[in-house]
Amino acid sequence: MSNAAKQGRFIAVVGPSGVGKDSLMNALCARLPEMVRIRRTITRAPEAGGEDYEPVDEATFHARARRGDFALWWSAHGLYYGIPQSAQQHLREGHDVIANLSRSKLEEGARTFPGFHVLSITAKPEVLARRLAARGRETQEDRTKRLSRAAPAIPSDIDVTEIDNSGDLNEAVEAALSALQPANLYVRMR
Repeated sequence: MSNAAKQGRFIAVVGPSGVGKDSLMNALCARLPEMVRIRRTITRAPEAGGEDYEPVDEATFHARARRGDFALWWSAHGLYYGIPQSAQQHLREGHDVIANLSRSKLEEGARTFPGFHVLSITAKPEVLARRLAARGRETQEDRTKRLSRAAPAIPSDIDVTEIDNSGDLNEAVEAALSALQPANLYVRMR
């Protein structure tokens, strides 16, 4: 079967700040070169660092959202985030895509993208605190708020795999690869 004949899967990666979502996604894409990592559009300054993203100002973001440039978008932590429509094209071409998503958008994501599956990344609180401090992007007060925030529950009708990324990244990558193998991943047909 050619890639064009089968639909790809949308792999949504969620988890608290500092859990290692970007590291895990980078490692997965290195191991699965056919997987497409979606570059989000964010109203974050380009010098803020972190993931590879398209920085835009709020006016540009809202204009693009009105134009329908995003398959999905949301606001969190004073910023706006968008998943470009190109994700749909990659899925239609048979590529699996992977993107960092907000838990608040999982239900909408499941309606928007076929083959929707969630990798929920976790880590021990002390690991998260250490990683957030090492990042150096937030004040101690901001880090404390992030660490104390309760994560919204993942809706029960969404396919999810939990991955503990407290230790060696390779162990988390192997767990994710195992979960994403076609024989192990239930893909809902729409």
